[in-house]
Amino acid sequence: MATAIPSITCLGVIGRNNNPLHISILPSYDPSTNAFAPVRTPLQFSLLLSSTLDVFELRARHNAANGVGLTGDYGLLHAVDERLASYGFETNTGVKFVVIVDMRGRRIDGSVAAGMVDVARRGTAAVGLREGEMKPVFKAMQTAYIKLLQNPFFDPDEHSPPSGTGGKKITSKKFADDIRRIGENWTPGVTAL
Repeated sequence: MATAIPSITCLGVIGRNNNPLHISILPSYDPSTNAFAPVRTPLQFSLLLSSTLDVFELRARHNAANGVGLTGDYGLLHAVDERLASYGFETNTGVKFVVIVDMRGRRIDGSVAAGMVDVARRGTAAVGLREGEMKPVFKAMQTAYIKLLQNPFFDPDEHSPPSGTGGKKITSKKFADDIRRIGENWTPGVTAL
């Protein structure tokens, strides 16, 4: 018997000028075809990432009005539907990391599922994810981004120009591989990536 658990289906990095810097789309398990395929098109994922910008802006305004300042960790941004949910994190430089999780994205065998009985008892699979379960993903994404910034041939102003217009996407193969590895290796309960 196979059971479905949450998996990451899309990882996005959005620049300080709200321009998309990088989008990685990962396949999810489709029980109707018993195969792995993306649950949305690249355009739909791009629109989902753009929709999170409103939530970032609203929470930033709310924090500023309450004198909290930038908290960085926003957690759950919004539930897209019964299957997808988006989580976000904003750095102190205004770069935003967004993760879209498919609640039924990865199939596991019955033997593995038997070992996760206590997870099911806590209700994690039924209700969603706890806030802390996404922190290792954001920490790993931020580490990959910092490694990219440390590259002397990478010009961050080329990707998020101070003028606020334009901007190129990140084309670093190493960065793309790191982001893909983060998305593929994450499962609920992982503490380090």
